[in-house]
Amino acid sequence: MKKQPHTGCHFGLPPKDMHWWRNARFGMFIHWGVYAIPGRGEWLMWNEQIPFREYRRLADQFRPRKFDANAWAACARDAGMKYLVLTTRHHDGFCLFDSKVSDFTSVKTAAKRDFIAEYVVACRKAGLKVGFYYSPLDWRFPGFFFPDLYRESAEAMKQQTYDQVRELLTNYGKIDILWFDGGGDDWLGFGGIEWGGSKPGWHSRDSNWPQVEHFKGKPLWEPDKLYAMIRTLQPKIVMNDRAGHSDTGWSGDFGTPEGRIGEFNTTRACETCDTMTGSWGYRHGSTMRSLRNCIHMLVNCAIRDGNLLLNVGPTADGEIEPSQVRRLGQVGQWLKQYGESICATRGGPVIPRKWGGTTHRGNRIYVHVLDWTEDEIILPPVQHKVKTSRALTCRSANVKVARDGIHISVPQKDRQAPDTIILLETKGK
Repeated sequence: MKKQPHTGCHFGLPPKDMHWWRNARFGMFIHWGVYAIPGRGEWLMWNEQIPFREYRRLADQFRPRKFDANAWAACARDAGMKYLVLTTRHHDGFCLFDSKVSDFTSVKTAAKRDFIAEYVVACRKAGLKVGFYYSPLDWRFPGFFFPDLYRESAEAMKQQTYDQVRELLTNYGKIDILWFDGGGDDWLGFGGIEWGGSKPGWHSRDSNWPQVEHFKGKPLWEPDKLYAMIRTLQPKIVMNDRAGHSDTGWSGDFGTPEGRIGEFNTTRACETCDTMTGSWGYRHGSTMRSLRNCIHMLVNCAIRDGNLLLNVGPTADGEIEPSQVRRLGQVGQWLKQYGESICATRGGPVIPRKWGGTTHRGNRIYVHVLDWTEDEIILPPVQHKVKTSRALTCRSANVKVARDGIHISVPQKDRQAPDTIILLETKGK
């Protein structure tokens, strides 16, 4: 049956179609491309101002002999992650898929492989949800930097986006997540290289993000048109907020704070994205996060009712570094023991404090004490009476319900370093 075009003015998914994503809580971000060969990060082309004719030669060397999509999927699954998001194309323009509208792809250069096709199969085989990262912006187009001056180039970049998003959502079966980066008019010219206006000469429009002073040129991306196409091709795909605001004010199914924990919010879905090593793309000699830090990030997202998308940057050979695989495996072991307090929960009912916060499911409240700032933690009174309590991470916890709230203490020797978890069961939900 031919798919009917999406004609509605509201592009957001209903809560029932976001349920799996909210329950997942933990996903793997993967930044990978030809920039992994020099090992100096995914912004190599721009940061080092490498001419494209020189940069494109990296594709002639890109033959990742150790690439195994099944190993990537197994790493994510063993870490307790429920979904993956892989860069199908980053800002340098190199595609990991077979695109009919570009020659700068893994299929048409040295690798001769459609890595996205292999990735999708591996995710499905491992029982994981499939996510695509896609960057509308492309450093190869002068129109990205000066969309009014080089309008023809800007329009060509826009057409490339529409064509390639259509390819990605048509050629690989059901896709669960579409993660844009660098879309929307406010991103043009890196968010604000402009001439004249309120200031003389060349200047930055607005260094803040999100921007207060918006793009003033001729609109380019037409996000409503793009969203309508996406919803027609993949009606239940979950989209982030980086492809521009709809005319209706809609800006994605979830927000994407980067490198920081999102605010406590039980109405707007949110996903913090951050790195394992301080770099998105592979970088030689990067320092990896500690296990404690990884667990704290995950818990801090969950108690604020958000997800964590934790990034790895595979090497040029296509391998996630063994040290990172081991660290993620340690997170997975922790989740095997205590995942009931993270996955399929919601943040709250207690607003996060300096010591940590709470998650809940049904009549269960999970108290996460990340830092014992005081010997006794006092929760404000909850709606329903506490029926029972028990410690999940230690032998016992002292829980006392009083008029001013719920008093919790744990002997110092029984406190677990990453997270002391106490379960409270109430008489009602």
